[in-house]
Amino acid sequence: MAGEKGAVSRARMLEASIALMRGSGLNGAGINEIVRESGAPKGSVYHFFPAGKQQIAAEALDLYAERVQAFIESALAGRSAPADKVRALFDAFARRVEEGGFRKSCAVGAVSLDLDDDVAGLREVLARALDAWIGQIAGHFASADRRRARAFAGLLMTAIEGAYIRARAEASSRAFREAGAWLAALARQEFPS
Repeated sequence: MAGEKGAVSRARMLEASIALMRGSGLNGAGINEIVRESGAPKGSVYHFFPAGKQQIAAEALDLYAERVQAFIESALAGRSAPADKVRALFDAFARRVEEGGFRKSCAVGAVSLDLDDDVAGLREVLARALDAWIGQIAGHFASADRRRARAFAGLLMTAIEGAYIRARAEASSRAFREAGAWLAALARQEFPS
């Protein structure tokens, strides 16, 4: 399993894990589903991920978190007014959920809903991802009170995760657009340009 072919199989398993977790949470991303989705031999799962499902989930979530961080940065970059930043962020997430046909959520949010004692070790991975996203968003809002900017960013992240739930249930991006409009108005008040 060494070499380029092994690296490709490993990468396919991580990609399959991300796709499955975005669609069905941790419960939908079992070893058999990962093997089927990735096309990798079953034995290669344990070769590359000797700790099994928790290891592959943790690594896939870390990779996913990095990608979302880049996505957030892209949505916020180039905007100067706080209200414009908020609206751009929520519009970007609305397009993302539309492109997924309303069948893909945030892997971090979906897996968080599956946490129980058997997989409590993933809690740190999930918290780290959310903390990084909140910190990144907060950095885009100038304020003398950094805690206030971080709390506002936390509110935005909470609204994004909640909007994913509504988007899936309603097969609509309306929740993202509504939250973006209301939170942009709040940003205008809290962070005057």
